[in-house]
Amino acid sequence: QVHVVESGGGLVQAGGSLRLSCTASGIIISIPGMGWYRQAPGNERELVALIRSSGTITYAESVKGRFTISRDNAKTTAILQMNSLKPEDTAVYYCAAFLGTTYWGQGTQVTVSS
Repeated sequence: QVHVVESGGGLVQAGGSLRLSCTASGIIISIPGMGWYRQAPGNERELVALIRSSGTITYAESVKGRFTISRDNAKTTAILQMNSLKPEDTAVYYCAAFLGTTYWGQGTQVTVSS
């Protein structure tokens, strides 16, 4: 069983920064790919940033140059540093760990005020 827990959401003004953290724990026998997704009201869940087990990274076009995904040395914590936040970044942010099966966290709210 694998558990994924996110933290770090909150309320910030436009132009501000937030740092989200995601930790996968449990029976982990290989390096997981980890990704951040977000879902705004009325919208589908969309990929924000992904770091694969190989270390390669993919960003959504809308966040390139503003968001940075990284992971710790243990490879089971993924950090999403979000800078220059915009009101359209407001959403529930979910972390996923990919280990053959996809494990999701419970989500953390990010609200950017104008």
